[in-house]
Amino acid sequence: MSSINQILNSASSGLYTAQTGISVVSNNVANINTTGYVTEQLNQTSTASGGVGTGVDGQSITLAANQYLQNASLGASADSGAASIISNMLTQAQGLFGDPGQTGSYLNQLSQVFTDFSSVATNPSSGVSSTQAVQDLSQFLNQSGAIASSLSQLGGQADSQIGADVTTANQLLGQIAQLNSNIIATQGAGESVADTQNTQNQLINQLSSLMDVKASTGANGAVTLRSTTGATLVGVGGAATISYTPVAGAASQVQIVQPGGSQSAIPLTVGSGEIGGLLTLRNSQLPGISAQLSSYVTGAVNAINQASNAASSVPPPSTLTGSNIGIDLTTAVSGFTGDTNIAVLNSSTGVVQQQITVDFTNETMTDASGAVTNFTPSTFLSSLNSALGGTATASFNNGVLSIAAQTGSGVAIQDSSITPSANAAGTGFSQYFGLNNLITSSATTNYNTGLTASSTDGFTAGGTISLQLTGANGVALTNETVTMPAGSTMQDVLNSLNSTSNGVGLYGQFALSSTGQMTFNAYTPGTSVSVLSDNTQWGSNGASLSGLFGLGGAQQASTAGSYQVRADIAANPSLLQTATLNLSAAAGQAALLIGDGSGATALSNAGSTQVSFGAAGIQSATTTTATQYGSLLGGSIGDQASAASQANSNATAVQSEANSQLQSVEGVNLDQELVKLTTYQQAYSASARLVTATQDMFTALMGMIGQ
Repeated sequence: MSSINQILNSASSGLYTAQTGISVVSNNVANINTTGYVTEQLNQTSTASGGVGTGVDGQSITLAANQYLQNASLGASADSGAASIISNMLTQAQGLFGDPGQTGSYLNQLSQVFTDFSSVATNPSSGVSSTQAVQDLSQFLNQSGAIASSLSQLGGQADSQIGADVTTANQLLGQIAQLNSNIIATQGAGESVADTQNTQNQLINQLSSLMDVKASTGANGAVTLRSTTGATLVGVGGAATISYTPVAGAASQVQIVQPGGSQSAIPLTVGSGEIGGLLTLRNSQLPGISAQLSSYVTGAVNAINQASNAASSVPPPSTLTGSNIGIDLTTAVSGFTGDTNIAVLNSSTGVVQQQITVDFTNETMTDASGAVTNFTPSTFLSSLNSALGGTATASFNNGVLSIAAQTGSGVAIQDSSITPSANAAGTGFSQYFGLNNLITSSATTNYNTGLTASSTDGFTAGGTISLQLTGANGVALTNETVTMPAGSTMQDVLNSLNSTSNGVGLYGQFALSSTGQMTFNAYTPGTSVSVLSDNTQWGSNGASLSGLFGLGGAQQASTAGSYQVRADIAANPSLLQTATLNLSAAAGQAALLIGDGSGATALSNAGSTQVSFGAAGIQSATTTTATQYGSLLGGSIGDQASAASQANSNATAVQSEANSQLQSVEGVNLDQELVKLTTYQQAYSASARLVTATQDMFTALMGMIGQ
């Protein structure tokens, strides 16, 4: 009887194992198109008792997993997720600038403005030409602001998507960790965990499109997930919690609280995946494009204002009101050399009533009669008012210089043709103070301050500026708070900024260029500076350190949307600066003529004026014309979008190949499953026949006993 029982047990185990195998094959075939599904395989082992075979054990079902190929696929998925979102958003950014091949596109508008100025020069008294020029200039400035705003919105869109992706990632991490608990418990009970592991693999695949992960499976069947830098995402202690809080105007990054114990939040480097791509966009690429746009617009504005400040409307304006220079008058004047002429003219006849020649080199003011007034930088304003003799009044309030003529008169300014006035930045007197700007701004936009290391430090001692240092990968390196010293020169400010203990000295050096622009020279290429907060101030009502020098990409990017045509000219285009002051006119003759188009000619030539553009985005510092820089801008953005598109195609191809390699090992193969199914069916039939034979033997045996 024991032998019959052994045969029956063997047959029964064979039936059960074959049934299980058929079920596994059925499950595999049903999931042939399920993304991330790993083929399940039945592991069979023979059983024995007392050295005698008792059948087969077919309860062990495992996955045909390959850890190396799986991680390669996860990495390819993350790279594809990053490349896809970068390509998508850079294509949107490129679309904001329009098609350079179309006449009315944004990148062609500035050339049209200079063409308009040329038309005005041909017929300066034509109101139609002046109106068209002012309208086209306004359109260029308005669209510049609109593009800047749209780029900012793309950055906000990236922030929102990162937040949504982080929420999804946390949900996936929690689900993966919960499945780990189920797997450990199920495997401990001796049951199959293959289906649960397959479900878990699909969640991991979803997670990999959001962020880069590495997976490893332990002996207990549970998976451990880590970032590429080694941070634990899912482990023995459960799931990590990641978070994201964007920082305006500075690099932002994901934080992680790793599982297990009382962990504190630390930065998490997300190198790829959609989250990584979005971080690269909002921390580096979009701010870079915004900075290039602002550099372009500011360069064009400076070239146009340089021309307008050397010209005048006819009749001349009764008041010239400058822009906020951000520093005190004494410091500003002390940086000038050369000569400039300030003329007060009769508004109706254009005849000069008073002319003051200011010699900054020798610190003298000479009127038309030859009377000389000496001055120092600290007495410049009072000396100028004295020299003007009541024909006009100069004032300086809140960083703005203004010269107002008496009733019935106007003011015009012209530099000497032999020794023109200029500060260290090479900027003339009227242009530096913005006295006759065609284009104005509510912000300080001229970062070529003319200050030198030996210039007086006007920043109030004790004011602080918080700086963030960011690496080329967009990850914050450190935050430093610098306190303004009680020093006497700008070199003292530079020394504080460059301190290795509480400044940026470990990462680079701040310096003043020959034009007075403050630049940061990083020791490691790609390292940049952002401003987190700034309560510094020059004097009682001057500019902050970041505002005066345009520190940080956010400060520079904000300028593109701050420009507009001067209000009185926008309202009355006939006030356009079409003429040039003629100080050689004979006494009693008009020094400003309504038919003079030389000022408009200078405005049209501003398009070919060489302008110094600082480094912005991926564009290095260069000296070129504003129109040529526009071409560089369009080419740069096009190149970035094209490179991103190609990178996306390449990443997609790599992902497809990685998945193909993984599928060849882990995926369901119908031919193999058919072979397995046939084998299990045959095994089932054989076991069934053995059961029948055993039954026949048992019946015969019982019959023999009954006899």
